[in-house]
Amino acid sequence: MRTERRWFYPLVYFLLLVIAFLPLYTERPYDPRDTSQVIFEILQHATLPYAAWGWVFHLLTLAVIGVATWNPQAGGRAIAAYFGLNYLVVAATQTRAETPTYGSAVHTGALVANVLLAALWLWSAWKGNLQIHWQTIPRWRWLLLPFALLAFWSPLRLEGSRAVPDFNPVLLLTSPDYGLAYCFLTPVFLFLLILAWPQVNRFAFCVTAFNGLLYGIFNLNHWAVSERVWLGVMHLPLLVLSLVALGLAHWGKREHSPQARLCRRLG
Repeated sequence: MRTERRWFYPLVYFLLLVIAFLPLYTERPYDPRDTSQVIFEILQHATLPYAAWGWVFHLLTLAVIGVATWNPQAGGRAIAAYFGLNYLVVAATQTRAETPTYGSAVHTGALVANVLLAALWLWSAWKGNLQIHWQTIPRWRWLLLPFALLAFWSPLRLEGSRAVPDFNPVLLLTSPDYGLAYCFLTPVFLFLLILAWPQVNRFAFCVTAFNGLLYGIFNLNHWAVSERVWLGVMHLPLLVLSLVALGLAHWGKREHSPQARLCRRLG
């Protein structure tokens, strides 16, 4: 599939924008002006039954990174397959809930987007076009590590409608928000993709980054609510890493990077 035409990526981004604005499904009608409140209620209740499984996603993430350190080719497939499957988990758990105000509710746009991302990265895993060559990563990219660590840690606790920081170090391996929440999972994945660039499928990279940028922008509204400012802080990794990823994908040097030269030498 040729993706060099100038209209291709603007069209893809427009379609992602349309998906993001698909109307929510709710058992009881809601005022469209309350859309953000409906979404917040879905997020408050969706993953509660699965909170005890938070440690699984942390350990699996560390495991696939370990495989990538040992064998870039096999590790790249493992990373793409793992995050593809994790997006399916997010689609199944975080996008729907029984809410007190609206009854059964589904965040339709997030559901469709997560299924799409899952399909893209499972396809990328099958193609085997993601590799991380640790020895050739430009040093400046490591400056983004704190954003990925913050998302991986997810030091957050909801007290009703109030979001408060929780810097319990145990959450580094147990936080239920990381593996079950799109907005905290995606920054970690994007950081790994940024490290791997340009040995990344560009189309999947761009779709992931642009969709992340959309939700990073949407979640800026948390800054306007005093009780949810910490949620605004927690979404900064998604916003920042999405912007960097898009910049690399569209304006970064691809053919003359150290990674590209190394892969050509390796055949």
